[in-house]
Amino acid sequence: MTVFDDHSATAVADGCPYRHQAVDLADPALYSGRDPHAVWTALRRHDPVSRHVLDGTPYWSVTRYADADRVLRDHATFTSQRGTLLYLLGRGDPAGGHQMAATDPPRHTALREPLQRALAVKPTLARREQIRQVVVDLLAPLADGGEYDLAAAMSRLPMAVAGVLMGLPPEDWPRLIELTTASVAPEDPRLHQGRDLQSVLNASHRELFAYFHDVVRHRRTQPGDDLVSLLLAMEVDGRRLTVGDVTSNCYSLLLGANVTTAQVPVSTLAELMGTPALDDWADHPELLQSGVDEALRWATPTTHFIRYATKDVTLRDRRIEEGDAVAVWLGSANRDEEVFKDPFTFDVRRKPNKHLAFGIGPHYCVGHTVAKVTLRLLFAELFSRFTDLAPSGPGERLYSNTIYGWTSMPITAKLRSRRRPAAY
Repeated sequence: MTVFDDHSATAVADGCPYRHQAVDLADPALYSGRDPHAVWTALRRHDPVSRHVLDGTPYWSVTRYADADRVLRDHATFTSQRGTLLYLLGRGDPAGGHQMAATDPPRHTALREPLQRALAVKPTLARREQIRQVVVDLLAPLADGGEYDLAAAMSRLPMAVAGVLMGLPPEDWPRLIELTTASVAPEDPRLHQGRDLQSVLNASHRELFAYFHDVVRHRRTQPGDDLVSLLLAMEVDGRRLTVGDVTSNCYSLLLGANVTTAQVPVSTLAELMGTPALDDWADHPELLQSGVDEALRWATPTTHFIRYATKDVTLRDRRIEEGDAVAVWLGSANRDEEVFKDPFTFDVRRKPNKHLAFGIGPHYCVGHTVAKVTLRLLFAELFSRFTDLAPSGPGERLYSNTIYGWTSMPITAKLRSRRRPAAY
C-alpha cells in the first residue's frame, strides 16, 4: 500500500497535498470503481519507485515510462521466470522456463521465433478476409438500431480470431471466453459465485489446461495449418516441445489475446462517443493507423507486469535487492507527462507514439501484428457503416487488478445512409 491524495489527476498536478489515504494498488476495486490514473499520476510525481505490501509480501512499483522501459528490457537484471502477475506474488510460477511469457532469453527467443514468424505481417494479412468477416458479423446487430452491448460483442472478437488461428471449434469459444476472463478477474462477483480467489483461479486454470491438453494430443496425430500444430513442430535446444510445454503456451497465447484486444475499442469509444474527436477520426481514413496506436495507448488493458530482481540494483534513488518483486504499471507509463504531450488527451494524430501497451523488450507481445490488424479492421468497418454512436446506459467495469476494462457497455448507433469505403 502507499499513501497519497487520489482525489484526481488534476488536483495532484496542481500541487494538492497528500491526504494520508492508504491506497492498495492490488485492490481490484481501484480499477472497477475508482480512477487508477489519479493514483498513478500522484506516484509519478511524488514516489515513482515506491514500496508496497500485498498479503504480507513486499514489492516495488514503477510508474514512470523510463523506469518501466528499463525493467522490461533488462531480462538479465529483472527476470520473468518467477511470475509475471501480482496474483503469483511470493508463490513462484510453475510455468517458469516452460511458458513463453514466463521464460527468459535465450530459451524464450527460441520459443518465440517460430511464433513470431507465423504471426508476422504477411501471414496475418493472408487471413485478413477471415478476420474482416468476423468483424462484420459482430457489428451486424448494431444495425438494428436497438441497444447493443459493445463490451459483450468485443469479448467475442479476439476469441474468434484466435480460434481461427489456433484451429479451435467455434462451439467451444463461449466457454473459453468465460474461462480466460475468470483467470484475470477471479474476484469479480459475477464470476466467483461465492468461491474464493484461489478456488476460481484453480478451477479456470485446470479446465483451460485440460482443454488444451486434449487439443494438443489430438493435433499430434492430426496436425493442421494452425498455431497448435506449429508449436508441436517446434524444436528448442534440439528437442521438440513436450505436451505440457505446448499446452502451457496455448493457454498463454489465448489468455493474452482474449483479455486485452477486446478492451481497446470499448475503452476508446467510452472516451470518444458524443465528442467531435470521434467524428474527426471517422472523417479522416488516413488516420486509421495512428488512431489505433492512440487507442492502444489510451486503453492499455494490461495494468501491470511483475519482474524479480536477479541482483541488487538501484532505480532512481531506491535500492532494490536481489529477489525483490517489481511491478511495472503500464497504464501509468503510457500517461507519463515526460514522454507524451497532453497525455490525458486522446489524439488520433499523435506521433511519435511509443506506447507500452504491448510491453517492450524481449517480451514484446508476440501477437501485436494480429491485434493491430484486427483493430484496424474493426474501426475501419465501424466508421464505414455507422454514425452517431452513443451510450444508452451506464457501463460496468471489470473487477480485476490485471485488466483495466469493461464487462458491459450498452450503446446505440445509426447506419450511414451511404456506406463509406472501409479504409484498411
